Amino acid sequence: MLHALLSFAVVAGLLTLVPGLDTALVLRAAVSNSRRYAFATAVGIGSGTLIWGVAAAAGVSVLLTASELAYAVLRIAGAIYLVWMGIGMVRDGLRRRGVIPGGVVDNSSRGLFGAWARGLGTNLLNPKVGVFYVAMLPQFLPDGVPPLLMGCALAVVHNVEGMVWFTAIITAAGLARTWLSRDTVRRAMDTVTGTVLVGFGLKLATSHR
Repeated sequence: MLHALLSFAVVAGLLTLVPGLDTALVLRAAVSNSRRYAFATAVGIGSGTLIWGVAAAAGVSVLLTASELAYAVLRIAGAIYLVWMGIGMVRDGLRRRGVIPGGVVDNSSRGLFGAWARGLGTNLLNPKVGVFYVAMLPQFLPDGVPPLLMGCALAVVHNVEGMVWFTAIITAAGLARTWLSRDTVRRAMDTVTGTVLVGFGLKLATSHR
């Protein structure tokens, strides 16, 4: 089991380092709000990873690979969500003016829960995460180890690596906060991140397995 976990850690680690949707969301949260808000977003993404891992191990995610309709429904729902969120960010980036560096940020419980929910929703509405676990689980399933236990263990490994990566991103953003807090930079970050989300959404909508 240890060998399987280490082997999976290498694969998941390489995928974690590839810039993607999750990285863009966390970086945008760190720049536009605060460290706590960014970490809440990261924890939400990690929560989605854990849910997908457990679901795949329990056989729920197999439905995504067996049913074209189930996959298509989740794919379209995820695409709509990403495009909607991306358009909102682009709009905010184009409209924002006169933001004061170090201004008021939303660190209330409600704001942090919203950040967590955004990260969770983005992850759960991406069917390719579920397909990834369905594809990976059989390859890293040692003899005599219950699939549910192994699925949970793989998800935890993936989650830990993701949190380490997100922590590095958030820390780097904090060190460059003076520059990143400039109005032009923050507006550019919102616009770029929003465009990336719309792009991911359109790609997801037109993609196949």
